[in-house]
Amino acid sequence: MKIGVLSDIHDNIWALPEALQRLSECEALLCLGDLCAPFTITEIAQRFPGQVHLVWGNNDGDKLLITRNAQAAGNVTIHGEFAELELGGRSIATTHYPNIGQALARGETYDLVCHGHNHQRSITQVGRTTLLNPGEVMGRLGVRSVAVYDTDRDSAEIIEF
Repeated sequence: MKIGVLSDIHDNIWALPEALQRLSECEALLCLGDLCAPFTITEIAQRFPGQVHLVWGNNDGDKLLITRNAQAAGNVTIHGEFAELELGGRSIATTHYPNIGQALARGETYDLVCHGHNHQRSITQVGRTTLLNPGEVMGRLGVRSVAVYDTDRDSAEIIEF
């Protein structure tokens, strides 16, 4: 199973279609927060046909309307600040914050731990756990990126665009 991972969109709906196109072969999508406005989750839900799992970032403004839009979409689950998932036979944890992600990875409880927040793409192996930051869709630091995690191979790849 291939899982798409993105973070830190910050309302850049102009870059979002290309980001989602890069993840078109994925069966599920992990969104690590900082959507910002409610229309962003609607755009994601309409363009990504699979299940979307969302955790809140520190820049998700109108959580009530984001939640309503997610419910109306039908393919989005909002997990709050932290998600613990079982996808493709792998244990996965997601959060927006690097310090929480790093602590979770050090515990080696999960196959994959994902975080965003600092807009810096990285893949690090921490014991048996892959720690993944897909970077940013926003493009504030110059390079837009998303990631794909392959559960069959237990491997991650960052895709710049």
